[in-house]
Amino acid sequence: MLMKEYRICMPLTVDEYRIGQLYMISKHSCEQSGGGEGVEVVRNEADTHPQHGLGQLTEKRIYLSSKLPSWAKAFVPRFFYVTEKAWNFYPYTLTEYSVSFLPKFSIRIETRFENNNGSNNNVFGDKPTPTENVSFLDILSDPIPEKYYKESEDLSHWQSSKTGRGPLEEGWREHSHPIMCSYKRVQCSFEVYGFQGRTEDFIHRNIRDILLVGHRQAVAWTDEWHGMNMEEVREYEQKLQEKTNKKVKSSQSNAGPPATSRPVFSRSMSVTDERSLMRMGVTTAAMSDPSTSSLPQSPVRLNSTPE
Repeated sequence: MLMKEYRICMPLTVDEYRIGQLYMISKHSCEQSGGGEGVEVVRNEADTHPQHGLGQLTEKRIYLSSKLPSWAKAFVPRFFYVTEKAWNFYPYTLTEYSVSFLPKFSIRIETRFENNNGSNNNVFGDKPTPTENVSFLDILSDPIPEKYYKESEDLSHWQSSKTGRGPLEEGWREHSHPIMCSYKRVQCSFEVYGFQGRTEDFIHRNIRDILLVGHRQAVAWTDEWHGMNMEEVREYEQKLQEKTNKKVKSSQSNAGPPATSRPVFSRSMSVTDERSLMRMGVTTAAMSDPSTSSLPQSPVRLNSTPE
């Protein structure tokens, strides 16, 4: 199991970000949905935790499209999705990801928000994360994939008319007021010999990109959500969830047959790889004969947005 702690600072307060986070997740999910991929909300309801009190439980299906690596495309269903369960007991949240046909795959993300610049080395109160496993992500200067870049979300040009904040400049984390930090402890596991290392590395690379893009957007969209109260942002969230669900279901129902068959595995694969895939629930019969496979014949890709 590979564990890392990410720290992402923003020129906001923890109270402000409570609204901004809900707004950002809803809008981002809606923007990224379509063409057979996206986020379908299965349930969103109040929940109570004995330690953290009253909060919100959200369950989503994240249909994967553009991010699945080529070596994994051959053995996933056409409409492949990850189940996300998120418990929001702000300023603490817990998010878990699972895949029904990959029982050895899991991601667990604990998040705590504090009004500081990432200086708390034991924010979760159990034991400090080893220094080598801590990564500070800079929403101003860290690179993001080109396909996600928008000039309107470039924080070196951002200026909030409602708050007077921005643009961000080099060294902003040391002198900005207000400032808060999103601490995320991420544990991912894919315990299949021959696939574990590169899968866990792939997951962390994508989580890093998603965190950077999402937190940049929360700040860049400040003037859209600043001043909303909880009732208003929940109403916005419900409206966007309905729109997003319709986009996902519509694109799936309209999807035609795949243009090409998915790649098939041949018997020349190593015994080790064959056993690894069998542990994942992919049988050699299914791999060698597409006509008898229970898996659809087309690869799918990946998209997700951890909270």
